[in-house]
Amino acid sequence: MIKVILRKGRDESLRRFHPWVFSGAIAEVQGNPAEGDIVAVYASDGTFLAYGHYQIGSIAVRVLSFDDSALRPDFWEMMLSRALNVRVACGLDGNSATDCYRLVHGEGDNLPGLIIDYYGGVCVMQAHSVGMFRAKKQITDALKKVYGDSLKAVYDKSSGTAPFKAGLDLIDGYMYRREDFSDDEQIVQENGHKFIVNWTEGQKTGFFLDQRDNRALVGSLSKGRNVLNLFCYTGGFSIYALASGAVHVDSVDSSRKAMMMVDRNVALNGFDETKHTSLCCDAIDYLRDVPEGKYDLMIVDPPAFAKHRGALKNALRAYQRLNAAAISKVAHGGLVFTYSCSQVVDKEAFALAVFSAAAQAGRSVRILDRLNQPCDHSVNIYHPEGEYLKGLLLYVE
Repeated sequence: MIKVILRKGRDESLRRFHPWVFSGAIAEVQGNPAEGDIVAVYASDGTFLAYGHYQIGSIAVRVLSFDDSALRPDFWEMMLSRALNVRVACGLDGNSATDCYRLVHGEGDNLPGLIIDYYGGVCVMQAHSVGMFRAKKQITDALKKVYGDSLKAVYDKSSGTAPFKAGLDLIDGYMYRREDFSDDEQIVQENGHKFIVNWTEGQKTGFFLDQRDNRALVGSLSKGRNVLNLFCYTGGFSIYALASGAVHVDSVDSSRKAMMMVDRNVALNGFDETKHTSLCCDAIDYLRDVPEGKYDLMIVDPPAFAKHRGALKNALRAYQRLNAAAISKVAHGGLVFTYSCSQVVDKEAFALAVFSAAAQAGRSVRILDRLNQPCDHSVNIYHPEGEYLKGLLLYVE
């Protein structure tokens, strides 16, 4: 076993069970590990600390276990079973009204670098590290054991997430598919609402499961309102608003494929098509030109404006401009649901950007609720960086 020896005094974070070892903390690597190999991490005094995947970069080791369980042949089955138990505890697995959820949320499930989303019997996997990419077959085999005959397929969609390395076959495709299952999309249910999920052509794994609870909140407040859903993707918020009695819903996204899926989801749920309009255009441009007071409920859910710390300052300016426009245009007594999914933008920074937006708009604004990710996007208490989704529900006078 290759050993990674830490510098003196640089073992405190691991002793507090933080799952990352930064390259600057390493004094010596005994051996010549390939990227993705499992290595053992030791303190400077020779005390064993953890096993993890070795990688080249600022994060040099992603911890798999603080004992020897990472070396056990049943490691993947054990970890996926534990992850599924969390979803059972959340009331998700076996729920007839919801058959889609996140099974593995990276560090939140003690599997750094791995995302697995479950869609009615189909698992869509994304590896964010070389170690997880190299373990795809073992993970697939473990999924087959955990789900048994109910597993229809395992699809690997790591080409856009795994680090590009020579020798890695970064081509998306099926790791497993049951003989009686040949589709590339699936109809799933979320809180009784139906959605078409296409994992081969859709963004991320095909659907944004992290907004499930927030979609339900939007639905509970949509009755009798005119709703604008910006950056709507496949229309999750729109479906909930329509189901709850919104007067009219406008869904806006720049992706033509996404807008076609919105229309399919509206039809799938049997809604009156005259109560919904799909608008394929730039969401920010649309918001700038919309008449004041046309909408009394807005959802502002943009893609991540900052994917690394170097983009943080520009991202905060973008959040401020976008929210100032929404707050300026929403009707008197209207609601604005606003979100950031940028991990490097913390709750305080996002709230300050929205505060600045409200001041710029010059309107009276109250925070009615602070919003976050659901229980299947669990956060390891020793890794607070995993709490990436933050949102605010605003009341605007």
